[in-house]
Amino acid sequence: MALSPQWLDELRARLTLSSVVMRTTKLQRAGSEWKACCPFHDEKTPSFTVSDAKGFYHCFGCGAHGDVIRWMTDQRGLSFMDAVKELASEAGMEVPAPDPRAAQAAEQRAGLTDVMAAAQDFYRASLDTPGGARAREYLASRKFDAHTMERFGFGYAPGDRQALKAALKQFDEPMLIEAGLRIAVDDKAPYDRFRDRLTMPIHDPRGRVIGFAARILDADKKDAPKYINSPDTPLFDKGRTLFNLHRAGPASRKSGRLVVVEGQMDVVAMAAAGFEDAVAPMGTALTERQLELLWRLVDAPILCFDGDNAGQRAAMRAISRALPMLAPGKTMRIVRLPAGLDPDDLLKRQGVAAMEALLAEPGSLIDTLWEFEKAAGPLRTPEDKAGLKARLVEHCEAIQHPDIRSLYRRELLEKFSAFAYPPRPAREWKAGFAKPASPPLSPDSAGRLRKAASGANRDALASAVVAGLLRFPDQILVHAEPLGRFAAHDGKTGPALESLIEAAEMLEPGEETPISPPQGFAPPPDNNRFAFLDEGADPRAAREDLAEAVALLVERPALEAALAAATARFETDPEAAFAEQQRLLKRKLAFEKRLGLMASRRAAGAARSDSDSPSAPSGATDEDSE
Repeated sequence: MALSPQWLDELRARLTLSSVVMRTTKLQRAGSEWKACCPFHDEKTPSFTVSDAKGFYHCFGCGAHGDVIRWMTDQRGLSFMDAVKELASEAGMEVPAPDPRAAQAAEQRAGLTDVMAAAQDFYRASLDTPGGARAREYLASRKFDAHTMERFGFGYAPGDRQALKAALKQFDEPMLIEAGLRIAVDDKAPYDRFRDRLTMPIHDPRGRVIGFAARILDADKKDAPKYINSPDTPLFDKGRTLFNLHRAGPASRKSGRLVVVEGQMDVVAMAAAGFEDAVAPMGTALTERQLELLWRLVDAPILCFDGDNAGQRAAMRAISRALPMLAPGKTMRIVRLPAGLDPDDLLKRQGVAAMEALLAEPGSLIDTLWEFEKAAGPLRTPEDKAGLKARLVEHCEAIQHPDIRSLYRRELLEKFSAFAYPPRPAREWKAGFAKPASPPLSPDSAGRLRKAASGANRDALASAVVAGLLRFPDQILVHAEPLGRFAAHDGKTGPALESLIEAAEMLEPGEETPISPPQGFAPPPDNNRFAFLDEGADPRAAREDLAEAVALLVERPALEAALAAATARFETDPEAAFAEQQRLLKRKLAFEKRLGLMASRRAAGAARSDSDSPSAPSGATDEDSE
């Protein structure tokens, strides 16, 4: 289906943005625009504005921004095409016809939606029959109230192998099989998939039934799975579906969070206790598509898996899947439930307050990663510890974003160094003996660094990084891997960085004594814009600024190469090249902004120093001061 920019512009023009936003967010008139407390984050003073004339909304607090289509995808959690279809229906526009095969598939999906709705009505009615007694007893044992049972649409699938077919006579057998409700095996007669089980409907983001989850009721059937879900169908893709997302998405706008639990019954238990913002994957580890759905709604979804070993392994699988997808501002938080408890157990034994307390202070992804790997096996020998380091580095390498990868590597290796190389007792130096200086650079290394100094000095950022690493030698090996990759392709600063890495390997672990720069190396005056070179800078803040500078230095060549490649594509594919160039120019602006922020931190520090220093008496002239 081809949606031209002109068609999309016409769709936006036919809709009044404020009228769409008003359906879920209370707006107040503010001149020619509208204002409200932002629906994307908690705030007390309105910073969210809607402009019908400009056709976009913007929050000055969290930066949320977009048009009417973006509103439907971000606030309602719809896919792009679902948003377009719903808006086109309101605007009285026909969505451009797809090719014949796609049109046939869409018609098939529409028919299957009717089948699933009819199946839900049948299962729901069966729950109230004498045959549904055991299902009702099970629900009573879980102490779900009537409101919860009604909202989640519990039903009962009778044990008769042909019960559903008899109830849904208006639909052909192939449609029931295609919907995943019936099973056809070779030349045998088809039969109902769900039999003598408690059923729960699975919905898409628009609230339409697309599948079912079914729980066994006969505990004597040891060989039968406890839960089964619908198979993948044209409507239902378990890797792209999150149970309860159609309810949890809007609830997350108010709570500012989205909680991911292991199973559907955990979601129901959470909702019954007042936690409306819980979802669950469909019996599998979180997929990339499910993570994208979560991040579309919140920046840091909370993973809340069971406290047993299986739950912790499931959490680590989710973390491993998330690492390559991490982006600035997009992460995960982790709640570790007490050992042996699932969310329902915790709520029943310790109450709502205990769950609220855990969700209020989730652990970070990086801390969970460190704790899990540290506890993964014994760490008695050097080989054990080297294995821990290798696993941590492997996790870091999975991260695609260069800045996040660099920062994860730095922080995890700092944790590892503190664990593997605990501080040694301070030596007492006898009178008359001076404490030995840190190992000097070898003559060969010093010569290479002197030779590289002139090249590095032509680049303020590169020479500042070299000067910063000389000042904080404990950071050289922390950033050794990205610096090594950069050095291999940079003829100006590369030799200097390789010399520093070589020198750092001679230092004691944790050595903080600056390395004396070789004769001939002096950072240029431009470097006074970098706060980590200030003598009076806080050491921890200086190391953080230095890490940012390293990340910028490593990122710059890739950004420049990508821009050059996009420019070169103009002759063959001007439209795609222009779009790519604009995206990269935005990244370059962000790059320059980050450099500017480092300069502003330097200026702020200088201003504080000036205000703290003694000043001339009031009314004194410059000559009097001198």
